[in-house]
Amino acid sequence: MSATTPAVPLGVWLADLDDTRLIRLLRLRPDLTQPPPGSIAALAARAAARQSVKAATDDLDFLHLTVLDALLTLHADTAAVTFADLTGALGERADGDALAEAVDDLLDRALVWGDRTAPGVLRVAAEAASGLPWYPGQATLESSAVTRTELASRVEELDPPARDLLDKLVEGSPVGRTRDAMPDTPADRPVQRLLAAGLLRRLDTDTVILPRLVGQVLRNEVPGPVSLSRPDPTVSTTKASDVDAVAAGAAIDLLREVEIVLDALSTAPVPELRSGGLGVRDLKRLAKLTGIEERRLGLVCEVTVAAGLAAPGMPEPDPADGNGPYWAPTVAADRFIESPTAVKWHLLVKSWLDLPGRPSLIGTRGPDGKPYAALSDSLFSTAAPLDRRLLLEILAELPPGAGADADSASQAAVWRRPRWSARLQPEPVADLLTEAHALGVVGRGAVATPLRTLLTGQDDDAVIAAMAKVLPPPIDHFLLQADLTVIVPGPLERALAEQLSAVATVESAGAAMVYRIDEASVRRALDTGKTAGELHALFSRHSKTPVPQALSYLIDDVARRHGQLRVGMAASFVRCEDAALLAQAVAAPATGQVELRLLAPTVAVSQAPINEVLAALRGAGFAPAAEDATGTIVDLRSRGARVPAPGRRRAYRPHPTPTDQTLGAIVAVLRKVAAAPSSGMRLDPAVAISELQHAAHHQESVVIGYVDPAGVATQRVVAPINVRGGQLTAYDPASGRVREFAIHRVTSVVSADSG
Repeated sequence: MSATTPAVPLGVWLADLDDTRLIRLLRLRPDLTQPPPGSIAALAARAAARQSVKAATDDLDFLHLTVLDALLTLHADTAAVTFADLTGALGERADGDALAEAVDDLLDRALVWGDRTAPGVLRVAAEAASGLPWYPGQATLESSAVTRTELASRVEELDPPARDLLDKLVEGSPVGRTRDAMPDTPADRPVQRLLAAGLLRRLDTDTVILPRLVGQVLRNEVPGPVSLSRPDPTVSTTKASDVDAVAAGAAIDLLREVEIVLDALSTAPVPELRSGGLGVRDLKRLAKLTGIEERRLGLVCEVTVAAGLAAPGMPEPDPADGNGPYWAPTVAADRFIESPTAVKWHLLVKSWLDLPGRPSLIGTRGPDGKPYAALSDSLFSTAAPLDRRLLLEILAELPPGAGADADSASQAAVWRRPRWSARLQPEPVADLLTEAHALGVVGRGAVATPLRTLLTGQDDDAVIAAMAKVLPPPIDHFLLQADLTVIVPGPLERALAEQLSAVATVESAGAAMVYRIDEASVRRALDTGKTAGELHALFSRHSKTPVPQALSYLIDDVARRHGQLRVGMAASFVRCEDAALLAQAVAAPATGQVELRLLAPTVAVSQAPINEVLAALRGAGFAPAAEDATGTIVDLRSRGARVPAPGRRRAYRPHPTPTDQTLGAIVAVLRKVAAAPSSGMRLDPAVAISELQHAAHHQESVVIGYVDPAGVATQRVVAPINVRGGQLTAYDPASGRVREFAIHRVTSVVSADSG
């Protein structure tokens, strides 16, 4: 060691920091504010505690963790070392500027304290070892000269005794004690052969350790990280405009599928499992009904529910069997369907980013052998939103148009968050990339412009505007074919899409959708009140190709027969200008269930509801139309089932971030306590009441000493509101809410504005 300047304790070092650096520390380590520390000594003790250190190292990259590793290797947890010592320990691997920046960041987090500049010395938190995802020294001392391929080859050549020894170290601690580690042990012993092959490393004559890279080979994990420089995950480059076009197309497909799922659930709500979620068989039936592949349907359902567009509940109207709850659209679905495309995309993407679950698990089997059900709590993961944002942030840091694949993105993500490496292997990262492509936030492995806008923290309007800019403009035309199919070469204007959907059925979906027109679809349009003239005008006005004569004949033929029978409400009545046709309808066997009875040659009545009479007549081969009291054709189609509110699924709740006002108040308390003399006397309650009432009347903030029911003493800044019944009601900026404090537990009252 070359340190000559003695190191100061952490508490003394913290006390010497200015307010700006203390606030930065609390911002970087918000757990230190809950509850607010009562003194600098309490802050230092908490900052050095294992739980807090592990939380502080969770989001550190490989460079920062390697610095901690090197300092522990230099025993900086018990003695002072210099920055030069640290540089020497890492050798040529470290870039001086990057290393200095990493040390400064660790100083800001109080994981390291002291002075980096000469002749200053550094210390490291003793519990920093608990924050490393490897045994201390494995990142600093172990050589990376042997490639992963060569290590894998050496492992494959091992005999059973040697392999069993390695497997035990992989399953438990990487450190093992054995007498066979002594240099004079026969070379044919398993430990000696593993040491010679570089598959074990000797710590001392009685202890060996499994090298970090060997452990990764045995666990089939991605190689590394080894380099202290951030890896570049770029594997392809393309134009940013092409990326945006691909992402926009994916977004349009997703929105169409969400609306298909909502329509399917509206028509036939799906029962919820007793344990929650959607049954495997129900998911298969829904996939067959919607035409969406099961794995993708699971993602669509998860995002739809996360956005509050569908939920479990008792739908209105009630399903026939009345046993619930059911998965059905919520009342928010109607507003969603009418919203602009960019607004709908924005809602789904924000819901996906915070989705506390892993849709990729749907259909796979868990440790208990049971399949993961869609929309079930078994998919719940608080880490999933963190992993998504990490992946997208890595991609967003690349130049526009630069793309990554699962392997390169996994390596970059593991370097960025070594503590999360088990969750960031190529397979789960590939699942995240698949989701990102499906949501239209990534195209060809590169981040699309709208998501870049979202990740920079711009407001919702800016993100929506960015998406609207890359979406293809709606078109006002389609292409009629001789076989009565309609090709739509892009997204239709909303009103035109509704008109076309009323008279045609989707046959295939995609970038260019294909609709088919037949007798049933034309009759459906006429049932909604459309006339033959309106249908002719629709096709002649919006088709870029000539209207097939067969289509004109079909419309006229169906219209000629449509509505000759008119059904109204008596309970129900049927009228028809053609007495013979009405008599035929009354006598048809298929209408017997509704018991039609002739009142006159052109009028019949029934006690059945109008929908049942319409269904019976259509089942008998007739083409009836519903009418109101004025004789106008009306659309009696069901508007579908709805549930009133989102269900009871668990939501992702990020840790609250204290405001600058709160952090400033906490630091003010620390300064007050440090400056105030300690008398050890408890404040008289009458004096406390008087001072607190004065502060409330003048709307002044005060620093109170307070002992909670557990006997823990703290200092905090509060803004008194009133004092009544032995209770102080005050706004506590540390918690961001109004709280009550028992007066007899208040030990001191000092004005927060006093010097």
